[in-house]
Amino acid sequence: MILRYRTPHFRASAQVVMPPIPKKETWIVGWIQACSHMEFYNQYGEQGMSSWELPDLQEGKIEAISDSDGVNYPWYGNTTETCTIVGPTKRDSRFVISMNDNFYPSVTWAVPVSESNVAKLTDIYRDQSFTTWLVATNTSTNDMIILQTLHWRMQLSIEVNPSRPLGQRARLREPVAQDQPKILSKNEPIPPSALVQPNANDAQVLMWRPTHGQPLVVIPPKRR
Repeated sequence: MILRYRTPHFRASAQVVMPPIPKKETWIVGWIQACSHMEFYNQYGEQGMSSWELPDLQEGKIEAISDSDGVNYPWYGNTTETCTIVGPTKRDSRFVISMNDNFYPSVTWAVPVSESNVAKLTDIYRDQSFTTWLVATNTSTNDMIILQTLHWRMQLSIEVNPSRPLGQRARLREPVAQDQPKILSKNEPIPPSALVQPNANDAQVLMWRPTHGQPLVVIPPKRR
């Protein structure tokens, strides 16, 4: 029923030294990530394409959208991705925080708005850009200090021949290897939209865009 592919992981790890905290304060140090660009098309020959879209991002209403886990806003996660330090402390606190991200989606062989199960999928194209920040936040004052900024991009192009046997239909096009993430020499500010709901998973909508006719919403956003 579906084609599944798995992309390489983006991984980030930081060794952090927190100086002594003289007051009764709580600090959280962790990773915040936002998506700043997304193109994600699945082509079904001459019939048309399905497209995962982030409307507010595409229309330029926001600069980036949160890529939080959807629970621990604005953090990417709350296991290895953050560390909480409760003051007062008398000495340095040393810890490692890490995160990883990759894609493991399912794409239907057949046109998603068709009742037919005939495989028509011919191409998958994906191009997404992300900014990831290492941040320290004072939970009492909401002061936020950006410690590091990273950029990374995932580009993917898969050619599909639906007439071939299962297991022999898909071929990875260039780029075979992804560009390495870039650690910026100058930190970038975090857009307000990257710190609040909705996150990218909840805001994305799946459209069917036929070669002829009007586009259709296949899966509406969970949250606007």
